[in-house]
Amino acid sequence: MILPAAGAVQSVNIGVLRVVPWTQSVGSTGIDKRPVDGRVRAEGVGLVGDVIADTKNHGGYDQAVYAYAREDAAWWAAELDRELPFGAFGENLSTTGVDCTGAVIGERWAVGSTVLEVSRPRIPCRTFAGFWDVPDLIKRFTHRAVPGAYLRIIEEGELGAGDEVRVISRPGHGVTIGEVFRALTGERSLAPRLLEAPELPSELHDRARKFLAPASSRRPS
Repeated sequence: MILPAAGAVQSVNIGVLRVVPWTQSVGSTGIDKRPVDGRVRAEGVGLVGDVIADTKNHGGYDQAVYAYAREDAAWWAAELDRELPFGAFGENLSTTGVDCTGAVIGERWAVGSTVLEVSRPRIPCRTFAGFWDVPDLIKRFTHRAVPGAYLRIIEEGELGAGDEVRVISRPGHGVTIGEVFRALTGERSLAPRLLEAPELPSELHDRARKFLAPASSRRPS
């Protein structure tokens, strides 16, 4: 059964290639996402036309589409006393009425003719800090713990600004994007929760097991 509309897409944003000194890779980045008109096709491991420069750390099946809530963007705009336009977080989908941090790992969203699945939180990096020119952004973003949600493409299709976001299924384990983010960034007491969410990428399950391993077993021999 389709649940009531959770919210809507305000803007679909596609990355442009930039060559800058503050990237994590080889001097190029696709973090600069800009709004596009019309509908965009979601297929394979991303949106058609989107730029992913650092494929080691970004993109791929589990990070195909990134959503960030405009309500959370408004908090940052007030905090930094500056405008943060659509795409400022490197997000593909700028949403309203969607609790991206409270989204459950594995829940599925119907957006336009696509179906997307919540997969993992975004972890901030120095490319993000350089993009905003805020040197301590990683620390501040981690403390704020409102990371936005990465999504997998389950059913290919088209989406665009104005589309409703409908949650069409939600796993019963209740493990949220926010819990996973806090577990990965220092709140180790939440590590067992990661193992309760089978939809998380296997690498995050591996990290959770390492967090839970006795200290003696983590020491090199």
